[in-house]
Amino acid sequence: MVVVGSLNLDVVVRTERLPLPGETLLATSIQRTGGGKGANQAVAAARAGSTETSFIGAVGADTDGEELLDGLTREGIDVSGVRRCDDQPTGIALITVDARAENTIVVAAGANSAVELAYADLERLRNADVVLAQLEIPQRVVAQAAAARRPGAVFVLNAAPAAPLLPELMAQVDVVVVNEHEAVELAQRPDLGDAVHRLLDDVPAVLVTLGPQGARLLRRDAPDLPVAAPGVVASDTVAAGDTFCGVYAAGLSRGIDERTSLERACAAASLAVQRPGAQASIPTAAEVDDQVRAVYEAGPSSR
Repeated sequence: MVVVGSLNLDVVVRTERLPLPGETLLATSIQRTGGGKGANQAVAAARAGSTETSFIGAVGADTDGEELLDGLTREGIDVSGVRRCDDQPTGIALITVDARAENTIVVAAGANSAVELAYADLERLRNADVVLAQLEIPQRVVAQAAAARRPGAVFVLNAAPAAPLLPELMAQVDVVVVNEHEAVELAQRPDLGDAVHRLLDDVPAVLVTLGPQGARLLRRDAPDLPVAAPGVVASDTVAAGDTFCGVYAAGLSRGIDERTSLERACAAASLAVQRPGAQASIPTAAEVDDQVRAVYEAGPSSR
């Protein structure tokens, strides 16, 4: 599978609560780690056992960029599709996490705004069985990447951060993954149910992540498929959605059925929210297997 998306250096500070406008708070800790929705989802896919994970994106010609690429390479991810930009710094995300695991994130795109597809990238996309993308790089590039896939390959779009989609991008989507807020913003409908039905006018399938309630896959031509989430106490939700997306897409790339792919994605996200950091919180395939056995194979009482 191929992930097309962003790479950021995450700077995470922890506070007792989120600051009010104009307020200064003292952090209890600070952490620098690899991030970016695209990179996080690629790491989640690779750890989940995707047969082969390639990444297309951009970093600056700086030490932050080298650090991020080294991290992806250690995960077994092919980074030959990552461009080094001389005129843009590596993207950075400034993240505040409070004692209740709520967070605020401000992203400076940097090199992510300069992602372009080379001929080799188009070849890589044509050979992929699944293409996964987000909205932290230009939509024009995401649409080009989706259009380059071969017939039968699945294009999964995590429509985050939420933004109106270009028509040429919307037309390529096989599955759009959104949380409740992103669904209503994308569809411009105040009610989640109305928003999903509006989105189904444009795309074949909408996968809504519901946090502690799990996820629901809604399709034009098949019954809804809800999956409950394992019951856990969250301490850091920064990479939960990215973990879900990467593991779900990896399941599709391995030919796993939809329900099992969703169960594995929910299980992985439930592990990620119990750990600090973005990529550091993403579980391995063995850990996901154990959680699936403990929760979904043990029966409803364990959820």
